[in-house]
Amino acid sequence: MISESSKRKISESTIHRLSLYYRVLSVLEKENKETVSSKELAKREKLTPAQVRKDLSFFGSFGTRGLGYPVMELKRQIGDILGLNRTWNVALIGVGNIGSALVGYKEFQRQGFQIRIIFDNDQRKIGSNHKGIQVADIGNLEKELKESKIEIVVIAVPATVAQYIVDDVVKAGIKAILNFAPVNLKVPEDVFLRNENMSMELEYLSFALINLQNGKRA
Repeated sequence: MISESSKRKISESTIHRLSLYYRVLSVLEKENKETVSSKELAKREKLTPAQVRKDLSFFGSFGTRGLGYPVMELKRQIGDILGLNRTWNVALIGVGNIGSALVGYKEFQRQGFQIRIIFDNDQRKIGSNHKGIQVADIGNLEKELKESKIEIVVIAVPATVAQYIVDDVVKAGIKAILNFAPVNLKVPEDVFLRNENMSMELEYLSFALINLQNGKRA
């Protein structure tokens, strides 16, 4: 059990690194590796062994000194910490290009994120099945979210309407939102909002390339 004081010390970067460790352990499991050291985990993600041990120490005692960590067991324990060893009911709002791609992303299902319902305002799509999932009328958003027992909402709508959609999602009692709309959204303090802004990521890459090219010319 994590104490309240420990919870306050756990940063977003620590949780991010736990996700990286989980993926490394998944690869090691497929390679039939039985144990892994903090040194090997660190090397695969370009970290230090001390950082790996510190991250894990927030959540308890793992592995045996001198023997390393049992791969399957550590993966299971990190999965428990990240909430990946259970199923989450997810709703997707917006069946445009991004939304459609997200529906077809199989990794969601493998990690327990089940898209149960899709919302859109296009009358041609409402009532149909999109890749096997019902498309509901966004006009019934609050009611449908409650009835479907949705826990996480993914938003893939135009920036101009995203805040209105988020307001309705919050009214439905949803506490976890993943936003793909290229806009900063406002939510209450007790709602967890994550933004995935692909344009900003591409802008970072273009900046890096420009500076790399300038460096070569200098």
